[in-house]
Amino acid sequence: MKKNLLTLAAAAVLAAVCAALSTTTAAQDFPPKKPVTLVVGFAAGGGADTAARLIARRLSENIGQTVVVDNRAGAGGNIAHGYVANAPADGSVILLGSIGPLSIAPHLMKLSYDPVRDLAPITMGLNFPNVLVVGTELGVKTLAEYIALAKKKPGALDFASTGAGSASHLAGELFNQRAGVEVVHVPYKGGAPAMVDVLAGRVASYYAVPSTAAPYVEAGKVVALATTGLTRAPSLPNVPTLAESGLPGFNATNWYAFVAPGKTPVAILDGWNREIVKVLNEPDVKVQLEKHGLTPMPGTREALGRYIASESVVWGKVVKDRKITAE
Repeated sequence: MKKNLLTLAAAAVLAAVCAALSTTTAAQDFPPKKPVTLVVGFAAGGGADTAARLIARRLSENIGQTVVVDNRAGAGGNIAHGYVANAPADGSVILLGSIGPLSIAPHLMKLSYDPVRDLAPITMGLNFPNVLVVGTELGVKTLAEYIALAKKKPGALDFASTGAGSASHLAGELFNQRAGVEVVHVPYKGGAPAMVDVLAGRVASYYAVPSTAAPYVEAGKVVALATTGLTRAPSLPNVPTLAESGLPGFNATNWYAFVAPGKTPVAILDGWNREIVKVLNEPDVKVQLEKHGLTPMPGTREALGRYIASESVVWGKVVKDRKITAE
């Protein structure tokens, strides 16, 4: 009996030592010893891309390793999320994830990955409203005029989004529900191509990221009707919210969050959390992001996991109520 107890004790000590060595090895693997890829699910030139490139440059400086941005646009960001879900779990590939694939798409379609199982939270990244913009040729200047036109010509107006199941798509569906109109959804692969078609008059309106829309609003090339958050966007202070413009309580904010392949060791996830939170808290980075209407929201890995789950509940209800399907 005594020998058995000693054997069990020795086994327990050995297991503890192995666990400690494993943790130490993982910690030694951060920062990664090879170039890092920061994947973005949207085309170059949009809000996600703008933020990712700024953050990647600062991360490169801070960790002493190259961090390159890889745009994998398509399917509202789901292509990029599926790619990272199957990427090496060694810290060399991380993703600037978004609300659509993480909290909306699972209610719309069968995915090649499970956001909860196959992607590990690192930290919340950025929060911001969308802004509803229209082309100048549409001839409307206010949200009331836009709604009146949509009611006068049911199904004749359309709105662009960054893909089926994206935040801009769901903002438009929530607007249809609250305003009692039917503006037709047109999905794009990213903010830049969507804005190009608004400017060209090929699509009537677009729920744009402030960083994409602001230069065109200031130049008079598009008209900003309203923003989708509860408070006005800092980069567009003269543009009212939808809540101010006749839809009380309307709130559909967009967000980007950093995640990694699901099997990434905790020590590496903690390393990325520490470094990304540090960058998002740097005063000059915050100023540059806020100029684009993007509010840094760094936090813990656990807090991000809870937030993704809560957003899934909110937008799952909208998908069900509006009978939205994948396009």
